[in-house]
Amino acid sequence: MSSIFSGTAATPSPLGGLASLLAQQPAPQPGLPPWIAVTQRFTQFDSNLALTPRQQQDGLTKAAGVVGALDRHYYDAADCGNNGFLVGSWGKGTMMRPPRDVDVFFVLPAKVYWRFHGHSGNRQSALLQEVKRVLASTYPNTTMRGDGQVVMVGFGSYSVEVVPAFRTDTGCFLICDTNGGGADKSADPDAEKQQIGDVDGTCNDNLRPLIRMVKAWQQHCSVPIKSFQLELVAVDFLRKSPWRRNTFFYFDWIMRDFFAYLYGRANSLAFVPGTVDSVWLGDNWQSRALSAYGRAVKACDYEYLNKVDQAGEEWQKIFGSFIPRSV
Repeated sequence: MSSIFSGTAATPSPLGGLASLLAQQPAPQPGLPPWIAVTQRFTQFDSNLALTPRQQQDGLTKAAGVVGALDRHYYDAADCGNNGFLVGSWGKGTMMRPPRDVDVFFVLPAKVYWRFHGHSGNRQSALLQEVKRVLASTYPNTTMRGDGQVVMVGFGSYSVEVVPAFRTDTGCFLICDTNGGGADKSADPDAEKQQIGDVDGTCNDNLRPLIRMVKAWQQHCSVPIKSFQLELVAVDFLRKSPWRRNTFFYFDWIMRDFFAYLYGRANSLAFVPGTVDSVWLGDNWQSRALSAYGRAVKACDYEYLNKVDQAGEEWQKIFGSFIPRSV
């Protein structure tokens, strides 16, 4: 089995003693082809991570309510309805169960930018606090917080995080960042969404499932890395993977190789689409990537031998109960 890390027939071995060679393995159960459970296991895993129709509708309803409240305050009735849109995992189609926060960009009128432009002190914080007050008039009994780049509206099931934004002449957006005394940052959510769609489309629709699965690992193993960082790494990885155009039958190898690739990306930069910005990946998650890789190697070996339950036990150590133990 070749990989993105080696031109030989070996399982990827950037992590030393964790690697194994399929050539040294015994044959699978007599009369059965190898890997009988992989397609069904990962197909079910992907299905288990999808939001239910009720969860999707709940998120969309909450987001629409928040956008509507801001529309009514900042725009005339004739201009309402087109000033907010989904971003983050909901905008890119990478959301997963259980539901996480719904991220929304709300595009404010240019006159609001100029009204705060001459504000002394942290004008970004002042803007976020104004947006928070506007929303509080509609949701007086809802917990809210304005910090960093967002106003968080805490509903019972999950929160809506609103990013106040201003459209620029280039088509990008300026957003607030209250940290470090306050600053404006450039963002291009359309470019982020386009990148996900383009890579997914050229990789047999494998990118979005991969992102959801690594987020399940992040959640189950309490991995201290942001979802956005995982998405950027997943894009870089899948573009290079020899299995990128294959079916779910190859997803045991894809997951194994991803953890090895992620391990090697410690203390490097990942670049944000549509901007000149980058994010530092750090390394405080690296030991968990190493552990996940080791378990994935064992799971892949079990899958080859059709030891279905043993493979499932290893996968569940990585992803939790969303991936089935038996198929």
